[in-house]
Amino acid sequence: MTLRDELFDLGIRKEDVVMVHASMRKVARDANDVVAALVDAAGTVMAYVDWDSSSDVFDPKTSRATPDNGILAETIRTWPGAIRSAHPDAGVSAIGERAAWITADHPFHYGYGEGSPLAKLVEARGKVLMLGAPLDTITLLHFAEHAAKIPNKHVIHYTRRFSDGRVVDFEEFDTCDPVSDVFAEDFFGTIAEEFGKAKIGRVGDATAHLFDAAELHAFAVAWIERHGR
Repeated sequence: MTLRDELFDLGIRKEDVVMVHASMRKVARDANDVVAALVDAAGTVMAYVDWDSSSDVFDPKTSRATPDNGILAETIRTWPGAIRSAHPDAGVSAIGERAAWITADHPFHYGYGEGSPLAKLVEARGKVLMLGAPLDTITLLHFAEHAAKIPNKHVIHYTRRFSDGRVVDFEEFDTCDPVSDVFAEDFFGTIAEEFGKAKIGRVGDATAHLFDAAELHAFAVAWIERHGR
């Protein structure tokens, strides 16, 4: 069975917007082959790229995806026709029919919130695909952290230098640690497991989980509000 067939069996369709996270070591396939299968299977493929901040200056055209996100994120960023959103840290790269819309007008303040690629993924009734990646790394859940109405969220401020000479100040809810002290470090994984509606199958050698983005987001917002007050 081909990778495309395995993605189809899992539930991915040509009209879908799919955000993917992957452990390529577990998939045990070439990253180019996986991206090619994803592009063939889905209408739009997107990945959280962040950026390799070992350089002091962010260039949206050339700055590499952070190594923490794995080789698949960088493969998607550099894929022919890929478009990257303008936010250095919350940045997403996308390929396909709705890539321009997904990545356009990415807010610099609260870049995981309203108007972000994550919000658009939910609006598009897209899907989140975890290819062997830990469930506590689902980036979409940062949008739930943003949307949930709970007290004492951690807010951070920082500055980025851009390749065109701009120096931009950013304000965000903290995404490096849980947004509130009441949550455990791996609480995203708890949310994903308690959600309980993922479709589970095999892609390559990896166990794959496929989530409905809008349903997962709504569940996560309610979960965070229930446990965060």
